[in-house]
Amino acid sequence: MKKLKTLFAIIILCLAFSTTMYSQANIEAGVRFGDNTGIDATIPLGISPRLHPTVYLENFGIGTYFDWMFALTDGPSGLKFYPGVGPEFFFENDFDFNIAGNFGVEYSFKFPLTIGFDWRPGFAVTNDFDFYTNNWGIMARFRFKEGGFKKVD
Repeated sequence: MKKLKTLFAIIILCLAFSTTMYSQANIEAGVRFGDNTGIDATIPLGISPRLHPTVYLENFGIGTYFDWMFALTDGPSGLKFYPGVGPEFFFENDFDFNIAGNFGVEYSFKFPLTIGFDWRPGFAVTNDFDFYTNNWGIMARFRFKEGGFKKVD
């Protein structure tokens, strides 16, 4: 567990020093397939971060994450990475409250489609106070109001 936390810290620091921060200028909505299938969206919150809500359909619940967007300095213009964090609420059997991370990569095409992959490890705060790592997904979202992403200086 300690090695996993150290690895995440190193990855985030490397991304922070070798990337450019971007702010999202458009709203996106689509689907997320994976461990928890659901309806996925992103909403800009000014310069940074963006709000990344998901309604989970398999284990009925709601997750809301605050993501910070990064792009490689010399990489493809549509490729972005994001770390984030936020609460999750599940209502399927008992009420569960979790605090989860959100680590992902996405690519925005020149037409209004964004595809991505993310992983959302977290801590179950209610009931058993357990750490879980099985929430991963592949997303496809439609971009409304074509604004793309703006470079943050």
